[in-house]
Amino acid sequence: MTLIPGDGIGPEITAAAVTILEAAGAGISWERHDAGEESIKASGMPLPPATLTSIQRTRVCLKGPVTTPVGKGFKSVNVALRQTLDLFANLRPVKNVPGVAARYGNLNLVVVRENTESLYSGIEHVVVPGVVESIKIITEKASTRIARFAFDYARVHGRRKVTIVHKANIMKLSDGLFLDSCRNVAARYPDIEVNDVIVDAACMKLVMNPAQFDVLLLDNLYGDIISDLASGLVGGLGVTPGANLGETCAVFESVHGSAPDIAGKGIANPTALLLSAVMMLRHLKDEACAVRVEKALFAALEEGTARTRDIGGTATTDTFTRSVVSKL
Repeated sequence: MTLIPGDGIGPEITAAAVTILEAAGAGISWERHDAGEESIKASGMPLPPATLTSIQRTRVCLKGPVTTPVGKGFKSVNVALRQTLDLFANLRPVKNVPGVAARYGNLNLVVVRENTESLYSGIEHVVVPGVVESIKIITEKASTRIARFAFDYARVHGRRKVTIVHKANIMKLSDGLFLDSCRNVAARYPDIEVNDVIVDAACMKLVMNPAQFDVLLLDNLYGDIISDLASGLVGGLGVTPGANLGETCAVFESVHGSAPDIAGKGIANPTALLLSAVMMLRHLKDEACAVRVEKALFAALEEGTARTRDIGGTATTDTFTRSVVSKL
């Protein structure tokens, strides 16, 4: 399988995940490739062809955080991977992790985000000096495809309800097309409850009472914002996994940033990446290994020996790794 260590704390947390997976008996042979700032240093390209070729061949990738420059520099590697490999579905489970303090208990919802278009299409230009135009792309094809994914996921995993999130009251054509496409798909799933909520109201409802949601279905931009908001309800991005899924390839990643301010200090938290690896094992139909890793992680966190500073503990990255391995 392909491994992209990433930037900043990426190499530290991917090393931890690889060690734990090996101890759990996952039996994975890794092809290591660079992306992001580290790749630019080595090859002058943020996303080298060799990295893409590896993922297309192995079809599964575990990826650490990659730096995205703000307002300048190279295009987001995450966006480029999703668009190039057509990883159209971003899947973000949001649930409580034992031993991690959170604003809510017993929370278990899923954010399903369309991953290839909307404002993240990256089509923008200067109209005149001081005026920039960004184009939002919404297509019936992509909207229908992500809706099918969401409703299929709900049915397979026993979820009771899908909530479509939009801003069709203002963007009547673009968000209107997304909403109509999702409603058309929903009609084919009479066993699953469906409703829709305007995106700003959805944010308020999530903060006030997130338990009213089950599966959230959103376009690219809204999905990006709400998936991070929802992560904050269960302890933050450091304990939330994520997957980018397509017809032929899948990339599992830590959804937090590269945290260059703590890189090399040995205090980074591998929890999010390790939970993404658990998702990856389930994608590979290795449920037994996924359960072993998940149980060991939760036991170590609940005990406190794997709790790093960002979640109220004192563990280092190395202590975290040794603690989870000892539970295995």
